[in-house]
Amino acid sequence: MVHLPAGVRGMAGRGETWAAWVRGLPRLADDLLGEWDLRQDGLAQHGYTALVLPVRDRQEQPTVLKIAFPDDESAYEHLALRTWQGHGAVRLVRADPRRRALLLERLEDRTLDTVDAIEACEVVAGLYGRLHVPAPPQLDLLSARAARWATRLRALPRGAPVPHRLVEQAASLAEDLALDPATDGRLVHFDLHFRNVLAAGRGPWLAIDPKPLSGDPHAEVAPMLWNRWDEVVASGDVREAVRDRFFTLVDHAELDEDRARAWVVLREMVMAVEELTADDAGRRSESAAAAAAVTTAVTIAVTIAKAVQD
Repeated sequence: MVHLPAGVRGMAGRGETWAAWVRGLPRLADDLLGEWDLRQDGLAQHGYTALVLPVRDRQEQPTVLKIAFPDDESAYEHLALRTWQGHGAVRLVRADPRRRALLLERLEDRTLDTVDAIEACEVVAGLYGRLHVPAPPQLDLLSARAARWATRLRALPRGAPVPHRLVEQAASLAEDLALDPATDGRLVHFDLHFRNVLAAGRGPWLAIDPKPLSGDPHAEVAPMLWNRWDEVVASGDVREAVRDRFFTLVDHAELDEDRARAWVVLREMVMAVEELTADDAGRRSESAAAAAAVTTAVTIAVTIAKAVQD
C-alpha cells in the first residue's frame, strides 16, 4: 500500500473531513495505480491539499498521479487543464474528477522560486496570454465571488484591526466589479504564483495547480505580490519592491493598470478579512504565535494594497 509522507498524514489535523480523506488515501491511491496500470516511481510528495506520486505507465512514460482533497477548489482543475491542452500549463493525461485524481505529465522539480523575482514576473506575465482563453461554461463566475466578497467586507466591524478606508474601498470595488460584464468570461488560474510554475523542457515554464474560475485576467496579479514576501522586506524598500513586481506584470502582459490595481486592492483586503474572520479565529487568538501570524498576514495585505496606489 502507498506510504503517505508525514506532510499528508498531518493534514488529518485539519478536521474530521480531512482525517477521513487521509485514512482512505492509501487504498484510493492503490486502486488508481491498479486501474490505470501504473507503478510508483519515486517517493510520494504532496502539496497543501494533495498527494502527488511520481509514476510510470506500462510504456515506461514518466507521469505524476495527483489525488486532491475533494473541496470546491479542486472540482474543476481537470476541466481547466483539458481546456489548455498543455498550452502554458502542465498537460493532462487522464482524469477521474469524482475521485479528484489526475494523471499529469511529469515536469522538472524546479519552480520559479529559483529565479529572480522580477524575471519570474516576466515569465508569469508571458503565461497569462496563453492561459486566459475563453472559459468553459461549467466554471464558477468571478462576479458571483465578488458579490459575496462585497457582503463580507461590508459586514466587518468598523473597529476591526485593519484600515477602515481600505475595507470600504474594497467593498465598493467588489460591488462595481460584480456588476461589470468584463469580470467573467476568461479562464483564470486564480492561484498563479512562483511555486505554481514548474520548469519544463517544452515550456520552458508551465503552470500547475489551477483554482479555475470564469473571470477577469486582471485578477491574476495579486498572488505574485504576496508570495516571496521575505525578499520584498529584504529589499529595503517594500513599496518599490511591490510596485516593481506590479508594473512588470502589468506592462509585460499589457494589462490595464487601473483595473489590475483594483483587483489587487480587492483581493488583498479580502485576504485580510478572511484572516480576521476565519472559523478558528477565536481559537487562534488564544495562541500568541497564531495571533502574530494573523497580524503579519493582515499587515502584508494592507501594505500591498497601499503600495500599488501610492
